[in-house]
Amino acid sequence: MKITGYRTESYTFKLDRPLADSNEPGGVDVIGSSLLWIDTDEGISGLAPAGGDISSFFPLLEGRDPREVVGLWRAMIDYAHKGGVGPVANLIGAIDIALWDLKAKIAQEPLWRTFGAREGRAKAYASGIGYCLSDEELFTFYRRHAEVGVDGGKLKLGLDMEADLRRIGVMRDALSVASERPSLMIDINEYWSPKQTVRFLSQIEKQFDITWIEEPARRWDYEGLSLVSRSVKAAVATGENLRTIGDFYPLVKREAVDILNVSCAPGGFTGCRQIANFAYAYELPVSMMNCQANFQAHLAAALPNHLSMEVVDPGREHCLRFDSHIEDGFIVLGDSPGLGLEVDEGVLKELQANPPEPTGRFPFSRREGAGLYVKGFEPGEVKWL
Repeated sequence: MKITGYRTESYTFKLDRPLADSNEPGGVDVIGSSLLWIDTDEGISGLAPAGGDISSFFPLLEGRDPREVVGLWRAMIDYAHKGGVGPVANLIGAIDIALWDLKAKIAQEPLWRTFGAREGRAKAYASGIGYCLSDEELFTFYRRHAEVGVDGGKLKLGLDMEADLRRIGVMRDALSVASERPSLMIDINEYWSPKQTVRFLSQIEKQFDITWIEEPARRWDYEGLSLVSRSVKAAVATGENLRTIGDFYPLVKREAVDILNVSCAPGGFTGCRQIANFAYAYELPVSMMNCQANFQAHLAAALPNHLSMEVVDPGREHCLRFDSHIEDGFIVLGDSPGLGLEVDEGVLKELQANPPEPTGRFPFSRREGAGLYVKGFEPGEVKWL
C-alpha cells in the first residue's frame, strides 16, 4: 500500500455556548476548524480533525507505506530541523494523526487497540472554559457531567477573587453528586505572575482543596513555576502551549511542573506519546487536553501515567460523527476502525457555504495588564482587580 494524495478542508461554525478565560472574559462563540485526509492506492484514507497547507511535507510521504508512521514522523521532524519544529508542529501533528488513523484502519481495529491500551476508555474531567457564563450556567454544565460520573472539574479564573471563590463553590456543589470530594482544578492561562499566584492561591486554599493550578506563570518560566509549586499545596500543571519535547525538558529537569498538560495537536500522536513517556521516566502524570469528539482519548487510554482528560463539550462536532461517549466518569471509545470518526460531507459543505460571522479572536490573545502587580491589595481582602 502506498500514499498517493491528500485533501484538506476548512470550515467555521458556531458553538453551543461561548468560550472565555481571563484573557478574553467576554467570550467567543464562533471558531474555525480543518480536516485532513491522506489517501492510498488501495482506497483507504486516514482522517485528522486538523489540517493546513501540508504541501511542503507531502513529498516526504508520497509513495511511502502509510504504516511507517513513526519513521515518517521522524522524516518530517528532520526536514523541519533548521527552520525549527515549532512553527510547523501543528502541520506535522495533523499528518501524524491522519497516518495513525490510517494505520488502525488498515489493521481493521480501533486506534486505542493499535496503541496497545488494555481497554478503550480514559478518565475524564469537565472543563467549562466559561468565564463569561453565569453561576446558573456553570452549575448546569458541571452537573450535566457529574450525572454521567465525572468527579472532577476545571474553572477559569483570575480577575475577581470574590466572584471566583463563589464560582469554585458552584463547581464543587455541581460535581458533588459524583463525589463527596470532587477534584477541583483552576486555570489562570498565564494571566498572573508567579508572586501573584502564590499570593492569591494562598487565599483560595483557605476555603478549597485545589487539585492543580494550571498555567500559573508563563509557559517557559521554570523558575517562576518552581516557586509556585514549592509555595502552595496544589500541584502545578502546564504545557498545553508548548510544542516539542525540548520545550518540556527544562520544566521537568528543574522540577518546575507536577503535571504535564499534553496534546496531539503539535507533533501528533507520536510527538505526544514521546512527551508522555518522558514524563513517565520522572514519575510525573500527564493530562490530555480537550479536542473535537474527544478523539485524543485513544492515546490517553494507552498512557500508563495518564491522570484524566479535559472534556469541554461546547458543540464542535457539527460535521463529525464519532464512536464514543462518557459513562461512569470515563470517555468510552467504541470499536470502529481508526479514530472512529466520519465526516458528513453535506453538513461540511453547508458550513463552508454559510459561515457564521466571527465574534472575536480565537485562540485568545494575552490580555493587557497580565502579570502586572496590583496596588492596594491587603491580606484578607477578596477583590483584586
